[in-house]
Amino acid sequence: MNDNVEKTRDIDDPRFRTTPAQQVAASCTGAVITSFFVTPLDVVKIRMQAQKKAMSRCFLYCNGLMDHICGCEPQKNLWFNRPGQFNGTMDAFVKITKSEGLSSLWSGLSPTLVLAIPATVIYFVTYEQLRLNLKDRHNLNRNQNLSKEQPMWIPLVAGGTARIISASLVSPLELIRTKMQSTRLSYFEIGEALKVLIKQDGIWGLWKGVFATLLRDVPFSAMYWTSYEAIKSFGPGVPSFGYSFMAGAISGSIAATLTVPFDVVKTHQQIELGERVINGDSLKPKSTWQIITHLYREYGYRGLVTGLAPRLIKVAPACAIMIATFEHSKIAFNRLEEDD
Repeated sequence: MNDNVEKTRDIDDPRFRTTPAQQVAASCTGAVITSFFVTPLDVVKIRMQAQKKAMSRCFLYCNGLMDHICGCEPQKNLWFNRPGQFNGTMDAFVKITKSEGLSSLWSGLSPTLVLAIPATVIYFVTYEQLRLNLKDRHNLNRNQNLSKEQPMWIPLVAGGTARIISASLVSPLELIRTKMQSTRLSYFEIGEALKVLIKQDGIWGLWKGVFATLLRDVPFSAMYWTSYEAIKSFGPGVPSFGYSFMAGAISGSIAATLTVPFDVVKTHQQIELGERVINGDSLKPKSTWQIITHLYREYGYRGLVTGLAPRLIKVAPACAIMIATFEHSKIAFNRLEEDD
């Protein structure tokens, strides 16, 4: 196809759209590539925290796709508590690679991808399907010769809704995974883990902690997709990889900055939830408002915005890699169909 024609065409046009199956493949590809590039950043951060003895009974592990609760076992020489004297992030990268091998930068990744990839696929495909459906409905009576409009409320609603659906589906599975990890159950003993959790907290106990996740991730997703689609609208009909990468990084940074107080609260609640699940503790957890009040009383406003810089370092590249890979995987499928 002529390059000029490709740059000006609308990839949301029904003639050029990818199928849901192709969107699944595109989001899966993006998820794997994103986790490959982002995971080493979190592995190094966790190793440096362990060196400072700054870890509790559990910690959050982020593979660039979602956060996972992992339990600590100080008595065992697992990847996160191997000895090491690091004088900074770059020093940690170099020393871990030299003494333990390059593969150590992806320690602990495989078990988390079992949930992270399906969650990402559900999120991206749901968003894309909702966005296109809402866009079609909005332009139902519009002149066919005019390009279709996409008002800003469409990505905002589609992004928030997609996040609610994916988080609600995956949250019980993540809770079960945490319990399985703490009690050393195999994947064939999921039924046992389910019985323990339901007996302790009832059926709705499977969604413990989901409110904290939604409190951060729904506003983040709504802001992210609204910003991304706005930036994308200023570019060519088929954006280049670099343009999608730049738009993803900027949008992710905006959303991460505006939702950082929610991230602080979610982190506290996830750690508390992880410790309760691992210890089998039945004490009532602190509410979102109790955590906000405590942080503000102890540290002031800064307590609610702490960790912004580390979050941006992790979120911006993750959003950039994921959306650029997702968009261009879709474009690649589109070109393959045209060649057939």
